[in-house]
Amino acid sequence: MLLFTIGIAPVLAVLFYVYIRDRYEKEPLRLLVVGVITGLAITYPIIQTEMVIAGFMPVTGIIGEAFFSGVVVAALTETAFKFLALFLLTWYNANLNEPFDGIVYSVFIALGFAWLENILYIFHPELGGLGTALIRASISIPAHALFAVTTGYYFAMARFDPSRRAGYLVNAFTATWLLHGAYDFLLLSQQPVLLVLFVPLMIFMWHNGLRQMERHLEISPFKRKA
Repeated sequence: MLLFTIGIAPVLAVLFYVYIRDRYEKEPLRLLVVGVITGLAITYPIIQTEMVIAGFMPVTGIIGEAFFSGVVVAALTETAFKFLALFLLTWYNANLNEPFDGIVYSVFIALGFAWLENILYIFHPELGGLGTALIRASISIPAHALFAVTTGYYFAMARFDPSRRAGYLVNAFTATWLLHGAYDFLLLSQQPVLLVLFVPLMIFMWHNGLRQMERHLEISPFKRKA
């Protein structure tokens, strides 16, 4: 029960935080629940796809395998599925009516996936346990949320700025992929000289994510009515 609580508590905390930050026009709870369920649902195809891609590992050595596993297998696959889920769920939905909504839906989908992934890791017979639960609660869950903030930030810009739509959609995917890939690569490398870069990366992600959230709140069309 303790492990299960630690597994879901950080996810609920982040979801609640993002929900209350959406201060001008709340999203329907029903659609937010659908977002989380969608994130849960894509977990299985993500894992299966990652297993297939991992079978084509073209490199050897710690650094090469860390790069392929982190950047291609994990980051590319997860970014692609989350991006597709966000697009299908919200692009033509009238509830996406202010820029911050892109961040909200992106985070809810991403943390639906992170929630189940977290439980699978925590209760894994070899990788799991209390230490894993605490590390993932403090690092992995926030990281998934911050990746999603970047996706949602550019995704919303694409939705509300048709003149630059293609560029923003490319940014929504590639910026997220690069952040996620760098995060996974540094951790998987297990090289002290590379792990030193992990702290500045996390600081940048926090700073960038919070700034992106504030920017979209500032340009909300509902701000003047609040």
